[in-house]
Amino acid sequence: MLHTLKPAHGSTQKRKRVARGNSGGGGTTAGKGTKGQDARSGKGKRKPGFEGGQVPLLMRQPKLGGFSRDRKITYEPLNLEVLEARLEGGTYSLNDLREKKILRTKNPVKLLGRGTVSKKFELTVHKASKGAKEALEKAGGKLIIAS
Repeated sequence: MLHTLKPAHGSTQKRKRVARGNSGGGGTTAGKGTKGQDARSGKGKRKPGFEGGQVPLLMRQPKLGGFSRDRKITYEPLNLEVLEARLEGGTYSLNDLREKKILRTKNPVKLLGRGTVSKKFELTVHKASKGAKEALEKAGGKLIIAS
């Protein structure tokens, strides 16, 4: 019957009652060692971020943040290999490249020289690397720098 159920013999034990005198086996220091912060009452009440007396991480950080450049220009990169793979030779403005989903943002565009180009492109971009310009002109293309 349900009211006669008991745990198996030896599976449960009484908890040890510490700090009830030396005759109980847990007296004197009650398992807390001797002296120091951890032996005191309320030892768990250290504030978050406390590092045992070492200067905490939050205090080691600089008081004020750095600075951000207000006039920094972030260019969207455009590599030659993308032009070669996704476009036919021809004339392309920035709007054409955006319509064909080759450019994703409205940031200024910089043409970079990764990859090779064999088609004849006439491109309008804001900036170009020296290698990209040479490769484009070597293939018979033309580069127009937009203002």
